Amino acid sequence: MNENLFTTFENSIKDQNRIFIQTPDGISYRYCDMLSLSGQYANILDTLGVKKGDRVAVQVEKSPQVLFLYLACLRIGAIYLPLNTDYTSREVHYFLNDARPTIAICKPSSLEAFENIARETGVKSVLTLNNDNTGSFIELSDKEDSSFSTVAVKNDDLAAILYTSGTTGVSKGAMLSHENLRSNALTLAQYWHFSEDDILLHPLPIFHTHGLFVATNTILLSGASMILQPKFDIEQLIKLMPTATTMMGVPTHYLRLLASKEFTKEATENMRLFISGSAPLSPETHKDFYHLTGHKILERYGMTETNMNTSNPYDGERVPGTVGYALPNVDVRISDPKTGVPLDQGEVGVIEVRGPNVFQGYWKMPEKTAAEFRDDGFFITGDLGQIDEKGYISIVGREKDLIISGGLNIYPAEVEAILDAVTGVIESAVIGLPHPDFGEAVTAVVAGIESEKLNESIIREQLAKELAKFKVPKRVIFVDSLLRNTMGKIQKKVMREQYQDLYKS
Repeated sequence: MNENLFTTFENSIKDQNRIFIQTPDGISYRYCDMLSLSGQYANILDTLGVKKGDRVAVQVEKSPQVLFLYLACLRIGAIYLPLNTDYTSREVHYFLNDARPTIAICKPSSLEAFENIARETGVKSVLTLNNDNTGSFIELSDKEDSSFSTVAVKNDDLAAILYTSGTTGVSKGAMLSHENLRSNALTLAQYWHFSEDDILLHPLPIFHTHGLFVATNTILLSGASMILQPKFDIEQLIKLMPTATTMMGVPTHYLRLLASKEFTKEATENMRLFISGSAPLSPETHKDFYHLTGHKILERYGMTETNMNTSNPYDGERVPGTVGYALPNVDVRISDPKTGVPLDQGEVGVIEVRGPNVFQGYWKMPEKTAAEFRDDGFFITGDLGQIDEKGYISIVGREKDLIISGGLNIYPAEVEAILDAVTGVIESAVIGLPHPDFGEAVTAVVAGIESEKLNESIIREQLAKELAKFKVPKRVIFVDSLLRNTMGKIQKKVMREQYQDLYKS
């Protein structure tokens, strides 16, 4: 039996003439096109010497062709290695040297840099791919046949390696198997009620688990369609919305929608579901979106290493500030970060998960892999959370973001929730900075639309009414916008470095 994820995709197709991908400029690719183009691309890889288990590194702009390339890698049994388009040559050198791919595919503008890196890291071939369906890789495709016999693999064979962002240290390659990806996509398609009648708005990058696996794999397994937006464009997104039924986005997307005068309830009348992930969605954004549109955004929780772990229910109460329940076949528990002992309901501890979605480990890092798993198979996420009396899970921050001030623990998410409710504050980030007396000082970085009407004293006074004194920020820093990475995650590590001398005398 062939346990290749692509075989599962192929068996899920009910109508090959149904549209798989459409672009905002009117170009469409049907499921039959997906089969033929992924076959052509697989034949190219085969011609270039790519074998089962080889890595294929890709750093290109978003386009339908990139998704066909991902599927071609699955078909040939290769390991797909997508790289963030913002990575510099220095960072790319690290990834290629670590993963040792057989070939690398890049933007034409990056060709010279990639060829230099390839010579130093042993990459055999470098090809180019543009987002306008041009490049040396596309030129080769015209010479290849579209028929290709999908290579047989086992469930535990690797389908992809995704490098973590490296915000807390050196980037690690998370190894994801065919079964890791299949099991999660099957669960999500059923849990979120996806069907062939759905059309997904896809504004996400496709070098990350959210846009590549959560969005794309779920669509493929439900036989649905997607509108592939090359880059997030708020005006274009609003114009496209009446033609879609669902959307997957990050909190920044929903904040931008709410800030646009063009975004109305009427624009969302054909939509059945809005999903948010990759970063925490503030309760205020959740409530504001509901008041404007009548839609309650569904927030879920996942990681590069695990795909999706939890989700607010499709049918049932979607509680702002929570990430819902553990998904079917996924075990979630809260444990003491130091001892690993499971904690009682309501206590704050590290979130640990176990299930078929959990990755195989870190590429060439057996000791790091062993350190991140408990003896009973639970993966230690490093995220701090708690489970309430109804079973809803809340994320209170990263273990490394925990602030210890004067010997007392402060969870940033608690302070941020109060801050975000202050009139005029768009969003906030709470960090701990070195302090001569307290060890760490609670510090707020605030983005506000009416910041001229707010000041440090007013904010601290308001917070003092709802928080214990030791949790109230000692300083409030005003900025135009919070520093984020490409997936919308707030870069607290960078902020801590930026303001590390704030309390020095």
